[in-house]
Amino acid sequence: MVRILRRLLAGAAALAFFPVAFAFSPSFPYGSQKVRGVSLGGWLVLEPWITPSLFGNTGNPNIVDEWTFGQLQNRNVAQQALQAHWETWITESDFVAIAAAGLNHVRLPIGYWAWDVGPGEPYIQGQLPYLRRAVNWAANHGLKLVIDLHGAPGSQNGFDNSGHKVPFPQWQSSQTNIDRTNNILRQIANEFGPQYRTVAAIQPLNEPAGFDGQAVLDATHQYYLTSYTSIRASSANTLQLIHDAFEPLSYWNGWERPPQYQGVALDTHMYQMFSDASVAQTRSQHISTACSQGSDLATFNRNQLWTIVGEWTPAMTDCANHLNGRGAGARYDGTRAGSPRVGSCNGLTGSGASFSQSYKTFLRQSWEAQVITYEKASGWIMWTWKAERADEWSYQAGLNYGWIPQDPTSLRYPNICG
Repeated sequence: MVRILRRLLAGAAALAFFPVAFAFSPSFPYGSQKVRGVSLGGWLVLEPWITPSLFGNTGNPNIVDEWTFGQLQNRNVAQQALQAHWETWITESDFVAIAAAGLNHVRLPIGYWAWDVGPGEPYIQGQLPYLRRAVNWAANHGLKLVIDLHGAPGSQNGFDNSGHKVPFPQWQSSQTNIDRTNNILRQIANEFGPQYRTVAAIQPLNEPAGFDGQAVLDATHQYYLTSYTSIRASSANTLQLIHDAFEPLSYWNGWERPPQYQGVALDTHMYQMFSDASVAQTRSQHISTACSQGSDLATFNRNQLWTIVGEWTPAMTDCANHLNGRGAGARYDGTRAGSPRVGSCNGLTGSGASFSQSYKTFLRQSWEAQVITYEKASGWIMWTWKAERADEWSYQAGLNYGWIPQDPTSLRYPNICG
């Protein structure tokens, strides 16, 4: 009851600044046409499992995220490596291929440090020209772009993909961190809100760690309301895509609803490999788990907010090297501390050329079961477009090796969920 009251009071405070509902006319018909998209992971925010070569080339096992990438090696070496990476990892040809694959959205993660590096922060800047290029490339090829603030000052989740791997998130513990995030979000909205015909959505924050306590949730609630105001100040027609903070869909019942709020969608991430129990499922159990999520997604999407599964993968193991953090090992093969072994990772990660036909068939079934399920809501954005040595996670590799169809509506197992 206290939690609900806090949220209602926060909402009431925000409404004092926003008494008039905006008419929302987005450049994509959310709610009536399905979002089908892919994220450009590992480009403007580094992740060791997506580009292990960038980290391996440092020769330093203590370089585990973008923070330490700038902190623990020669600055010029780091700058040159990042520049070469930004220039080559994603190019316009990727946007051509994404559009040719029948997708309509691209989600682009970027960190706060692209706009603001504070005293003592070792981040290297230079990402913004590539973000602007991506907007132009999306426009050239008829794709909608989601700008996703993937890392906030202090880290909103402690994950390496927030830019700074830390034992406990610090974003919520400092008003300065939150003020900086609000300022950065205003800059994003001011520049890209008017470009809503291409930048159809802004995601104010990726994966705030609601499981780490009420302080994170309270900060997230207020930040979402403030970011809504910032987005609407620049654009009546840009979708605000809010992550569920790892809370159940029902937690968000009544949140940012019309008529006071227009153009808000909920992003939920669905993975089946980040606990010992989930990774131990059989292949058929993984499919059943995916299919079972459809009813809740459909109900929330129909009665509350448009719901987009903004991260998911056909992969069902954590075998990809460094997926759990650089050098952390995997639950599946028991190399991660404290996890019981399920089986060997041989043949389950790496190059798709090494995958057995039965494994590729399973990846196709997994992909289709999830697409069918997530399209019971407002659609999906798969993670991720490409990875150096983890083809089971790669949309690009899935197209090349055949476990992802060239047309996302061309299903081989249309009845897989019954």
